[in-house]
Amino acid sequence: MSSATAPSAAHRDRFERTLAFVRAGLPPPARLLDVGPDNALARELRAAGYAVENTGGADLDDRPEAAGAPADALIAFEVLEHLVNPLGVLRASPARRLFATVPRRLWFAPAYRSATDPRDRHFHEFEDWQFDWLLEKAGWEVVRRERWRPASSGLPLGVRPALRRVTPRWYAVEGRRP
Repeated sequence: MSSATAPSAAHRDRFERTLAFVRAGLPPPARLLDVGPDNALARELRAAGYAVENTGGADLDDRPEAAGAPADALIAFEVLEHLVNPLGVLRASPARRLFATVPRRLWFAPAYRSATDPRDRHFHEFEDWQFDWLLEKAGWEVVRRERWRPASSGLPLGVRPALRRVTPRWYAVEGRRP
């Protein structure tokens, strides 16, 4: 999604849920280090009163230290699944708090893969226990979690769209360093 494109209804719903999730654990003002380049959700967080810095466009598999800037919390929304090895980024942060969302692995749908953009592909889609284990290995303790379903739009036509309507697609966690 380009910076000039307005968020879709589905993105808007996810942005609102994400903002509410962060606010419940860490109200503004707080310094957040956002894993990845500047994006629409980072701008929403800034508008809500957070100071958000991004790690930029560096290849975080090759340069996990880019996530090492000081912040009150590390945030990683819909980005860790694109990394071959998110462990390095999660370990590199000196932050004491973490807020992250990842897509959940769904038995009825293959992992996302853009046909045109090699950076827009999911290397991982997580079962809840897998993401929790990754965070534990990186030194984080999960203190709060939520599962979200996509916002509804119209009648689902077909079995997979109906399953998507009732199955939580995203997994959100708040973590802390013990």
